[in-house]
Order: sequence, then C-alpha cells, then structure tokens
Amino acid sequence: MTRTVLVAVDGSPPSEAAVEFVATERPSATVILFHIVDPSTVGYDTVATTAERWYDSERERADELLDAAADQLPETATVERLVEVGRPASTIAEVAEREDVDHVVLGSHGRSGISRVILGSVAEKVVRTSPVPVTVAR
Repeated sequence: MTRTVLVAVDGSPPSEAAVEFVATERPSATVILFHIVDPSTVGYDTVATTAERWYDSERERADELLDAAADQLPETATVERLVEVGRPASTIAEVAEREDVDHVVLGSHGRSGISRVILGSVAEKVVRTSPVPVTVAR
C-alpha cells in the first residue's frame, strides 16, 4: 500500500483534482504537498528590477496554495509541505526520488495537438522520468 504520496499543487482545477484523488484514494498516507516556483515564467523586466520581491510573492502564493490543499485532505493523512525552485517536470521527478515517495499524483490540463507540442506536457515528462508510479488526474 502507498505510504508516501507526492502531490504537485499549482492552484489549477487539475491540481485540485489531484488533491481530491489523494484525499479519496489514500486518506491515511503521508502526503507531501509540493509547489514549484518556476523562474522561467517571469519576464526579463521583472527579473532585472524586482527578483527578490517576485520570489517573495511567489513563495507567499505557494504557502497559500499548500494551505488550501491541506485543508482538502482528511485528518487521517499526515501532511507535509514543500516548495522548491526549478523546472516543473524535472523537479517533480528529482523530489520523488530524494524524498523516497511511493507514488506521485499530479493534474493535467489535457492539452492535445499543437498546444501540447508548443507548451509541452509536464505530466507526460513526469510519467516518463519518475522513479515511482504516477497518477495523472484531469
């Protein structure tokens, strides 16, 4: 049985579906709620003038997202929170290995066609590189 689950949290509806899946299917697990601050999403002008303020704002947002996700989990779950800086797909796989989790759960926006090719698919990359089983919620 799954003991430790890593759940990627970004505040999107698919991310909320991932938390709901874990709440229902793994109510007694240790759940690591995980948010990634991705510096590639910030524009040059923001980095050049307010990098520290941007990071502080992103960290505050991460804490709020993780608190909201934790509120969705049953009291029988042991909840941990983790925030890291990095590229989402590679960071999820690295953390899964480092934290010795048994399972990764993440949401997928379900993009297809050209939008998937242009934007990439974090879920697909995690499925290919994760050292443990991955459940993708939509």
